[in-house]
Amino acid sequence: MNLILLGPPGAGKGTQAKRLEERHGLIQLSTGDMLRAERASSSPLGKKVQAVIDSGQLVSDEIMVDLIASRIDRLPKGKGFILDGFPRTQPQAEALDAMLGRKGLKLDLVIEMRVDEAALIDRIAGRFSCATCGASYHDIHNRPRQDGVCDICGGRDFARRPDDRPGTIKARLNTYRELTAPILPYYRAKGVLRTVDGMAPIEQVAAQIEAILETQGAASNG
Repeated sequence: MNLILLGPPGAGKGTQAKRLEERHGLIQLSTGDMLRAERASSSPLGKKVQAVIDSGQLVSDEIMVDLIASRIDRLPKGKGFILDGFPRTQPQAEALDAMLGRKGLKLDLVIEMRVDEAALIDRIAGRFSCATCGASYHDIHNRPRQDGVCDICGGRDFARRPDDRPGTIKARLNTYRELTAPILPYYRAKGVLRTVDGMAPIEQVAAQIEAILETQGAASNG
């Protein structure tokens, strides 16, 4: 089975992708990870990617589709995938479909993780982590048992990601709303779009996704 998880930054796509990997043996194809690996390689393509990102622009559709195609070619035989972070626009969605078609593959489901933007900003802006071991915390929902001391390693240095600032989050949400949300009708018309409540607790979101997969499996076997 080949899936896409769609939702704005902070919706929990990465968390749910990891669970799907473990439960169903799918392979997560994170465009962020692929781009970081390419940049770190210092290859000509990596340098081009770095220049585009430094300029604040989106990496070209052609580069992204090529990266994904290359990664799919290296998947173990018979393994399905979960795409996290792509597509972001309808032209990307169309290019992805065309590439998969050339390989004799298709998307089985596109799962939208719908969120409340105000609540999401609060959830993301409150995140911080231990600078020593990376343990994750939140100002309201998950504070260390002892203020200023990491529960895991006892470290006293904490950090916040620069892109977790409220202003940055709002800008990223605006980008998602303007560019990515319009592709939902594209997938709805293809009959593969399903929606879950991305603001629910992690276990409940996972249960919603499992119910969709079970229904899809039953339909496929029918």
